[in-house]
Amino acid sequence: MAESFSDIGKVEAIDQLYRLSAYTPVSGLSYRSEKGGKVVTAARMYLEGIDFNLVYFPLKHLGYKCVVGVVGELYASLAHPKLLNVVLGVSAKLDFPHIKDLWMGITVAAKEHGFEAVNLDLQPSNNGLFVSLAATGETSLLTDKRRMAAKSKDLICVSGSLGAAYLGLQVLERGARAFEKEGTQPDMTQYKMLVGAYLRPELDASVVSRLEDLDIYPSYGYFLTHGLSDALKRLTRDSGLGAKVYAEKIPFEGNSFQLGKELDMDPVSAAMNGGDDNRLLFVIPILHLEKFRREFQTFDIIGHLALPEAGDVLVTPEGVEFPVKAQGWPEPEDNLNP
Repeated sequence: MAESFSDIGKVEAIDQLYRLSAYTPVSGLSYRSEKGGKVVTAARMYLEGIDFNLVYFPLKHLGYKCVVGVVGELYASLAHPKLLNVVLGVSAKLDFPHIKDLWMGITVAAKEHGFEAVNLDLQPSNNGLFVSLAATGETSLLTDKRRMAAKSKDLICVSGSLGAAYLGLQVLERGARAFEKEGTQPDMTQYKMLVGAYLRPELDASVVSRLEDLDIYPSYGYFLTHGLSDALKRLTRDSGLGAKVYAEKIPFEGNSFQLGKELDMDPVSAAMNGGDDNRLLFVIPILHLEKFRREFQTFDIIGHLALPEAGDVLVTPEGVEFPVKAQGWPEPEDNLNP
């Protein structure tokens, strides 16, 4: 009987495909530049009906968000954006003014994040709109030399509230269902920040330069688009260490728990597994604790690395440790998870 993706999960499926080839998996493609730094690439495709719904997604916001989705991968690698290649798959239902709006969002974000050049191609699509992006950036010469090996007790930090984008998506989906059924658009004012976190996420374009100026070099960096659990799994796999994250330290947007009650949804679960947050996670050497806390006040310290035997766990306010589960990853032996 043939194996299904649901049986083996995305991570194991990718590992098996690599074992069939002469290549080994890497986290982001990179190579040495003539200046001695690394050239880093990141790519992503957004598909209508899977990654976005044009019923409630303004095209300008969509273009902006797509750029954030690739530039965040560069920032996680401590790379400065250089080049952006964009391919738009355009279906017959979209006219030129629609694509102009989408392009405006893309170019606004590209300029904000310092891309030196942007290339565009248009292709026909039979199955709705798709947006494919490939970004190239470059690290400084000193980045690799000054990055320290990760150690137990180093700090796990995130660049803003988690779970907000997933909860904002639920608000939009609920509104779309109400509009389809009743013909009226519900008031979403009280959840403006949650909706905004989904429709138009923002990243600090100066974060890499500021880290370099302050001589703070994270040992690991990840871009959170598939939930905190996925990033923790990658971190412990890549570092060979354990990781502990404390539920009470996870930052939430103010209305998250109010909406969670309405939807019968735990905001902590949304943060761990909801995805689409478009936040940065850095591992900061503990010796830089005070300087990082003082200079990067928009970041929250949510946990720390631990000895390998600790595994990757979420610690409740009562001190109970639950092994982290992430979609696409093999199940941990202990199946406990909030």
